[in-house]
Amino acid sequence: MELKPILSALLRNKTGAILIAAQIALTMTIIVNSVFMIMERRGDMDRPSGTDEANIFVLSYTGFASDFNEQTQIVEDLDYIRSLPGVIDAIQSNSAPLIGGGWSMSLATEEGPDKNGTGTAIYFADDHAVNTFGLNLIQGRDFNPEDITWRNRTDTNWPGQAILTKALAENLFKEDWRNAVGKTVYISETQPINIIGIIETMQAPWNGWNGLERSMLVPQQTLFGGGRIIIRAEPGERDRLMTDIENGLMQNYKGRLVRNVRSMEEIREISYQSHKGTNTILLVLITALTIVTALGIVGLASFSVNRRKKQIGTRRALGATKFDILRYFLVENFLISSVGVVFGALFTVGLNMLLVSTLDLPSISWYYVPSGMILLWCIGLAAVYGPAKKACQISPATATRSV
Repeated sequence: MELKPILSALLRNKTGAILIAAQIALTMTIIVNSVFMIMERRGDMDRPSGTDEANIFVLSYTGFASDFNEQTQIVEDLDYIRSLPGVIDAIQSNSAPLIGGGWSMSLATEEGPDKNGTGTAIYFADDHAVNTFGLNLIQGRDFNPEDITWRNRTDTNWPGQAILTKALAENLFKEDWRNAVGKTVYISETQPINIIGIIETMQAPWNGWNGLERSMLVPQQTLFGGGRIIIRAEPGERDRLMTDIENGLMQNYKGRLVRNVRSMEEIREISYQSHKGTNTILLVLITALTIVTALGIVGLASFSVNRRKKQIGTRRALGATKFDILRYFLVENFLISSVGVVFGALFTVGLNMLLVSTLDLPSISWYYVPSGMILLWCIGLAAVYGPAKKACQISPATATRSV
């Protein structure tokens, strides 16, 4: 089939074609960028926290009784929990990955107030932390019992030892993080901390932080009047222990509140609620735009078929086959779609550049644009197929009588 008759017909009735091409360009721009944003969020949600999430749960406690001795109670609670069947280990800490609340500080490799520091999440913990969280210690050693001290709310001094995540070590020692064990970093500008170990991964409490992988364990237990207890259960025992331990702690001492008993899986679910909500909105938008664009193509094609019944009948009378008629409308739609996807590709890149500069989003991967072009071509051809098939059924005699 020659393209000249198709192009001539489009130029004579270009308004509808221009509107459909513009709609395709807009749809492609929004769909491709939306899919990219969905995949980025999906990737964020799938990042491993570095912990044994399937078997860990967390509870919060707050003392209120006049005889509440937090240090004694923490020791008793941990001894009780660790003695229960099905418990692998437990610790008291200020926070947990993705939980939303925690402590952060700045570390520097040199002493002094003018040194550029690196932000890190702080986890106060004892010598059971690595085992409780299920962390992978890749270099150095764990805390020893004699390393652990107690920290009051007003304390400003830091212990002289710490365990860092690999990401934090890489940021502090860009030349060679593997030699970080044994080196000294400085917290609060002047206080030295010796790095005794490196763990592979442990996420910070805040999923939206750009330093999510930068965390540090310090050998202290907190006396802040409240805190969190993290428990790691044997496989299949978590749900039972969540109820048993909550009830047991309440029975052991009634001068404190025990609340917010949540599994790490539930904590992750809550942490990424906004991500899921945004992805749902974007999916609805993508679906709606796709349907509207397809209906627009169907409407234009149906209008074109009804308007050109006589022309179609004449072509059939002159020997054109049903396939020739079908091919005519498919090629016509392909040309309109091609104009739309070319402009859509330009608009897609332009919108992504705007999002990168204003929202600090990453640049779109190269393969999203050609994938979007192919998708819109397929949508266009699928949408026009019905009207084109209807055009094939027009008989020469019927077309001749419709003046």
